[in-house]
Amino acid sequence: MQLFFRTLFKTRGEAIAFGAFIALILIILPITLPIFRLNLIGKYLTFGFVAIGLVLLWGRCGVLSLGQGVFFGLGGYCMAMFLKLEASDPVTTAIQSTPGIPDFMDWNQLTELPAFWEPFKSLPFTIAAIFVVPAVVAFIIGWALFKRRVGGVYFAIITQAIALILSLGIDGNQGLTGGRNGITDLRTLLGWDIRSEHAQYVLYFISCSLLFIVALGAKYIINTRLGRVLVAIRDREDRVRFSGYDVATIRAFIFAFAAMISGLGGALFVLQVGFMSPSIIGIVPSIEMVIFTAVGGRLSVLGAILGCLIVNFGKTTFSEAYPDLWLYLMGGTFIAVVMFFPNGLAGLLEKIPFRKTKLAAVAEKLRQPTSDEPETLATTPTSSTPSSNEH
Repeated sequence: MQLFFRTLFKTRGEAIAFGAFIALILIILPITLPIFRLNLIGKYLTFGFVAIGLVLLWGRCGVLSLGQGVFFGLGGYCMAMFLKLEASDPVTTAIQSTPGIPDFMDWNQLTELPAFWEPFKSLPFTIAAIFVVPAVVAFIIGWALFKRRVGGVYFAIITQAIALILSLGIDGNQGLTGGRNGITDLRTLLGWDIRSEHAQYVLYFISCSLLFIVALGAKYIINTRLGRVLVAIRDREDRVRFSGYDVATIRAFIFAFAAMISGLGGALFVLQVGFMSPSIIGIVPSIEMVIFTAVGGRLSVLGAILGCLIVNFGKTTFSEAYPDLWLYLMGGTFIAVVMFFPNGLAGLLEKIPFRKTKLAAVAEKLRQPTSDEPETLATTPTSSTPSSNEH
């Protein structure tokens, strides 16, 4: 176990910062904040799943996606469909023209449940769909684009267009998806009232625990051979391809993995907020998710999560105190962070002179080429400096 954690954290500073963050989220905030504010923090943390995926995809692999809200929304809609079906039992909906179907379907004169809704009556199927649907969609998109070597700004624009298409598609099919209003009035999970104060506390701790597990998994990937290959693809794509690696498949895989954990975040968002709508899938939310990651630090897992908390907390605070000026304040804050901290707020931690763990020091020494030995591919991916053309 000790060897495992030494593999995860290169410096003592990283380990200390991660431990302090866990104490803050699991101990200090639940003790000091009322349930309303704690529920907001839980909502902010669900965006942390997207940010972690962007650290792997954008920060490490050099692929900027402006459509991660799509996968966040797909996971959220899967969970919302299950909860809505549970809330639409024949007894509860007896007043409708067609009992047993969601209210928005009855309003749009549907007389039976659409076929693609039927499997979401099962919770195990729903849980599987939360992971599988975003991952499959992302892998298909990634495979189609990366095989044709579409990348850079073109990939970012295409993913942005996909976010727009999906949000408009959901918005325009009110009878099937709830339309602009989304799927609302979600009350219970297997009979458990998710609106109660006790449920909000439980869901908060579940979200935090899953976020920590995903964060540790991402840290492990970064420090494995796959993580080093991702950085090599970001910095020297042609060299990696000439070395025999299938760059398109690796990129498609990491894109699908980022989508999968984004879907998990979307499902937890629905459980804590109680609704899902196309406004969370469109272009603006997807760009905001990139901003969260950039402010916190796109090269740091913990920094990206902190970015989600800081930016969303700033949005809430500024909008409450200065409803007419909060957009300008948020924009100024983002510009200041980008100008003075190009590696995000996490870049400040790197300047603190913490001593590296013994395992990390030995690994770095082994990666350094000797004076009479040519540089190899194994040394190239260890660079943490982004290339000039990765944007």
